[in-house]
Amino acid sequence: MSVGKGEFAAITGASGSGKSTLLHILGSVEKPTSGTVTIDGTDLSRLSPAQAAIFRRRKVGLVYQFYNLIPTLTVQDNILMPLTLDRKKPIDAFFEKIVGSLGISEKLSALPNQLSGGQQQRVAIARSLIYRPALLLADEPTGNLDQKNSGEIIDMLKLSNRNLGQTILLITHDEKVALEAGRIITMEDGRIISDEKRR
Repeated sequence: MSVGKGEFAAITGASGSGKSTLLHILGSVEKPTSGTVTIDGTDLSRLSPAQAAIFRRRKVGLVYQFYNLIPTLTVQDNILMPLTLDRKKPIDAFFEKIVGSLGISEKLSALPNQLSGGQQQRVAIARSLIYRPALLLADEPTGNLDQKNSGEIIDMLKLSNRNLGQTILLITHDEKVALEAGRIITMEDGRIISDEKRR
C-alpha cells in the first residue's frame, strides 16, 4: 500500500480485520512481521524503541476516539505538549491558525473536563497537528460522538487536509464517515481486499 502526500484515505473493515494493527504499525507502535514501512523517507523497521517514540511524536499525529488529554493541563498546554517534550517553541501564527480553524480559540485556558466531547476531540486534533506531522492517523475519531459532532470533526479533518496539505489515514467502520475521504481502502483478515479512489 502506498499513500501519497496530501491524500485523505479511509481504511474500513469489520472488527478484527486488521485496521488497528495496521495503524499501530504505521504509527511505529508495533513492528511488522515482514516487509517494510517507510514514512517521509524513514524506514521504521530500523528505528530503536527510543527513536520510534521520537519519530512518532514528530512525524505521526495520532487521534483516537478516546481523547487522551491530560486532565490537569489547560487546552493550550495539551495542544503544545509534543513541542514541550522537545523543548521547542510553537510558531505563533501556525498555532493560531490551527486553534482558529478548529474553533477552540476561546477555550485555551479551560481544562479538559470543562469541554464537551466534540471540543475535546478538537483539542486532540490540534495537538496532533502542532508538529506539522508527515502523517495524521485517526482511529475511529468520531466513535464517541453524536452525529452533529461527528460531522464537525470530519469537516475539521477535511479542512486540515485541504488547507494544511495534511496527509490523513482515517480508520473507521462507519461507511458514512469513510465516504467523506477521497480514497477507501477495505481490509479483511489482515489483507487489503479493495482500494478505491473516489475523486
